[in-house]
Amino acid sequence: MHEAVHAFLLGFPALFSIVNPIAGAFIFREMTARLPVDQRGILARKVGIYSLLVMMGALWGGSFVLAFFGITLDALRVAGGMVVALTAWQLLHSPDQQEASKRQDAVPVTSADDIAMFPLTMPITTGPGTIAVAVALSASRPHTWNGFAGLFIGLTGAALAMALVIWVAYRSTDRMGRLMGRSGSRIVTRLSAFLLLCIGVQILITGVVDVLRPLLMHR
Repeated sequence: MHEAVHAFLLGFPALFSIVNPIAGAFIFREMTARLPVDQRGILARKVGIYSLLVMMGALWGGSFVLAFFGITLDALRVAGGMVVALTAWQLLHSPDQQEASKRQDAVPVTSADDIAMFPLTMPITTGPGTIAVAVALSASRPHTWNGFAGLFIGLTGAALAMALVIWVAYRSTDRMGRLMGRSGSRIVTRLSAFLLLCIGVQILITGVVDVLRPLLMHR
């Protein structure tokens, strides 16, 4: 149980920070402004489900893809931690540029057909950054069954919770827009980016320690 809680507390903030459902909700509102309310609710549910599938695939299938290409977990931790930290640094200093890059894929639509997966889920909600974070999170797989079970339960719970947050945020986009406004969204983005920066540094430190441990043990 302790391992599951630890994995959840590590995974959910990382996914929340990189997905940034608050900013995504405003983009969702702009893209679906011409749709009826009931269709927007259905579309929000579909995006939540598809996002869950993307995150689960990256969490539990990404490492096998890496093994196929001969990439070690230590290398993934180092590279993944650097990517996460650099992404967080960019978000921290230029959140408006990150949101603008997502807006380039956002074109107002009059029909909900064929837009739930692309571009609403990929790349607007769960893009390459989310996949990189998910693979990096699942890289630290314990060798014991209890440890792996705790990691699986915790990270799966984090992905489920993140999909639920996406669904609720996208459903409540009109209400959120009235309550927060753009300034509130920027504040949430910066706070999330700082948290993601800390997580990326922690993943990087873990990878570096694992790489250097054999060298230090031989001294």
